[in-house]
Amino acid sequence: MSLQNQLYICCVVLCGLASCHSRQQDANSFVFWSSSNPEEIKFTSQYVDRWNKAHPDLPFSFQPVPEGQSSEEVILAAVVGKTTPDIYANMWQGDVEDFARSGVLIPLDTLDGFLEFLYQRCDSVVIREITSADGHIYQVPWKVNPIMMMYNPRMLHDAAIDSIPADYSSYLDAGAKIKAHAKAANLGNQWLGISEVNPIWWQRFFNFLPLYYASSQGAPIVKDGKAAFNNEHGIGVFTFLQALYANDYFPREQQKGQSDPFLAARIASTFIGPWTVEQNERFKTKGFEYDFIHMPVPDSMTGPIYTYGDPKNMVIFNTCKNPEAAWQFLKTLISPEADRDFLGMSGQFPRRKDLDSNALFADYLQAHPRLIPFARQAKYVKGMDSARYMKEVLDIISQEYEACVVYGRKKPADAINDAAKAVDLLYLNN
Repeated sequence: MSLQNQLYICCVVLCGLASCHSRQQDANSFVFWSSSNPEEIKFTSQYVDRWNKAHPDLPFSFQPVPEGQSSEEVILAAVVGKTTPDIYANMWQGDVEDFARSGVLIPLDTLDGFLEFLYQRCDSVVIREITSADGHIYQVPWKVNPIMMMYNPRMLHDAAIDSIPADYSSYLDAGAKIKAHAKAANLGNQWLGISEVNPIWWQRFFNFLPLYYASSQGAPIVKDGKAAFNNEHGIGVFTFLQALYANDYFPREQQKGQSDPFLAARIASTFIGPWTVEQNERFKTKGFEYDFIHMPVPDSMTGPIYTYGDPKNMVIFNTCKNPEAAWQFLKTLISPEADRDFLGMSGQFPRRKDLDSNALFADYLQAHPRLIPFARQAKYVKGMDSARYMKEVLDIISQEYEACVVYGRKKPADAINDAAKAVDLLYLNN
């Protein structure tokens, strides 16, 4: 589906929402939207208040992104209605190229001091990742939530698993041992792990995508307007995941409405981000232990292990009448001190190159040791490729994922090949 069709659909669905946020704006007042996460609201409110006191002639009004089926749909509706905020701080990286091609974003590299600031904050790999096809940069890397494997050491120990299953064969072997132990001890259903089976594009953030990046050291999904995942890594990930369901190591049925299966010790592992630490600490039973390790990798894997970083970035829309002033405000939100405050308030990681070496963050990480594995992993994360139609690409992969991985109706090589052909057609026809 083209961006124009997406915009039309979202306009029909959310036009009432968009119209509610129409506004009259001059060049010296600004509107800022963040995510609806309570911790981010608190963080942003503090920095907006601080800015407004220091710059009463350039005031910002702040609100979380209005409610809707998803923040992505709300932003699409706002684009259609020309009611976008000046700054949006929860932009999914996979949407940026579509918006940039549509001309609704400010090219930030044209703003005074932007590139110098960016190179101080991010390494060259990240900068290449966020550079659009036209050579401009339309987004500020802000936050990442690396996806890692969380595991239950006691369940592994009870099933006579001596080491953490870190590669495909040892992970599958752990599944067999957990299944056999549960049967011998009459424990009922116990599983090696769990992952969402629904063919929803964003659910691939927690299975196919981080496993593909782990296997390929962050190789692209799409490159030069064609599918790039029809390779040993894509096929290997589908083969690995298919085996987990075929051997009944992962459940196919939904777990919604039940108690957290990990905290209830019904599953030994899951693929998740750092936000789970706060929930675990709040709801775990006394003595419950858990830890984190990188995503499972092929047995022959060497070198750094990447994962999906779930990045959300900041953009300035072209409805902004004074982009230079908006950029000056944005810099206050991504200074080292602001990044320290953001980490402390939200438990989410700023996307900066010195996260694990800057003394500003050391005290927080020492006080929250559960997050240290994520801080280390944050050096090796990948976002989305700078390509159009990334939602549609993940939708196509998700359809083949359901048929092949979950229900075993296709061979992995055939499923990956069919997905790649469909992705190629998507780009050819748009």
